[in-house]
Amino acid sequence: MTTPRGVRNNNPGNIDFNPRNSWQGQLGVEVGVAKPRFARFDSPENGIRALGKLLINYRGKDGMPGVGGKGIDTVLETINRWAPSNENDTQAYAGAVAKRLGVRTTDPINIKDPATLRGMVVSIIIHENGGNPYKAEVIDEGIRRALA
Repeated sequence: MTTPRGVRNNNPGNIDFNPRNSWQGQLGVEVGVAKPRFARFDSPENGIRALGKLLINYRGKDGMPGVGGKGIDTVLETINRWAPSNENDTQAYAGAVAKRLGVRTTDPINIKDPATLRGMVVSIIIHENGGNPYKAEVIDEGIRRALA
């Protein structure tokens, strides 16, 4: 069995590489694939940090009309932004994440709450990589860095 791309790249959220983003620990675009797209990081902790920072930054962006409060503040809006429906089954993805968090997809969440952010991050890692290969300490350090 091959290691998922997100794990190989220390980028378990499969964040697209963008040279304008100077993420902590970002090494550049992935290597060894036919169509490089995703960023590579020096450690899983920094890849998880970037994932968490993006989720926190989404809060200030425009949400979906009639869903949650002002800005992106629900699982549905977050996943809709993270994994657009032209590439993903966004409803199913959001449903799986919300179930893991114990909320409905349209319930407002506080992404700056460490437990909520951790739940979102772990759910995205599982969805993007078919499982979570990381020890709790690695996830916790990535979350700590994202909230710092």
